[in-house]
Amino acid sequence: MIKIAYIFPGQGAQYIGMGEDFYQEYTQSREVFKQADELLHFDLTQLIFKGPFEELTKTAYCQMAIFTVSIACLRAFETEFPDITPSFTAGLSLGEYTALVAAGALTFEQGLKLVNIRGQYMEKASQLNPGGMVSVIGMPFEEVEKIAQEAGAQIANLNCPGQVVVSGDSATLEKVKEKAHNQGAKKTISLHVGGAFHSSFMEPARQELVKALEQIEVRAPNVPVVSNVSATFGHSPQEIRENLARQVVSKTLWESSVRLMSSQGVKEFVEIGPGKVLKGLLRKIDPGLKVYNVENTKGLRMLKEELSS
Repeated sequence: MIKIAYIFPGQGAQYIGMGEDFYQEYTQSREVFKQADELLHFDLTQLIFKGPFEELTKTAYCQMAIFTVSIACLRAFETEFPDITPSFTAGLSLGEYTALVAAGALTFEQGLKLVNIRGQYMEKASQLNPGGMVSVIGMPFEEVEKIAQEAGAQIANLNCPGQVVVSGDSATLEKVKEKAHNQGAKKTISLHVGGAFHSSFMEPARQELVKALEQIEVRAPNVPVVSNVSATFGHSPQEIRENLARQVVSKTLWESSVRLMSSQGVKEFVEIGPGKVLKGLLRKIDPGLKVYNVENTKGLRMLKEELSS
């Protein structure tokens, strides 16, 4: 039997109108948007479909939006493929919350509540400790790590071979960019994010998440979920709580997470949610992996045709 993993995107995948076609065509998806608006006492659906983009990209809204759209996409996928059960689920940073809902460890309501708190307090932490993130392309991890240490920055994401993201304040990141260029990096990219995520700058957000997670019932997942902070399977509710709290201040081990699933026999992945960022990362991690995209109804129809042929 073919092993399939569901993977879910993180912050940065957002765009105006994401998920709208699922809203129009699938009752199950429409219910997700409706439930989100009711739980939040706020018209998140209007913001997602109509913008403005500047508001949608704010950390406090963006995370809830991507989470909600990803679950709406998942519900449409489950409607069309009721007999498919993933062997594993995983998500990039924020996407781990979606992965936990997909695996039955959290309900949509619980996940949305946590993501709302996460986004709000990450934004507050960014205001207390201003900073940003830079992606260093075409340089081995060990060299980037040395540059980061010398500059006073912190490793934030290990996404795929040749791509390392660092976090820090603006002056520190300028040092990183200069040193990386001088030492042979192909290029550096300043990311359009609201803060120095996955670093000690987010410690105030971690503390608030710990409190929130204590109030949430977390169940053992129905299928293994890969943790961002350890690139291992977190099985127990307490492990899941600890990993989610650590995640905002720890580096994201996405490449190792994908290799772990691949080592367990997974060669096919379904990227569920807005964008195709994860498909691009997986191609660089292992070109032999097959990745399907379900971000709109067109992608879902293409997947149905391919799997039925």
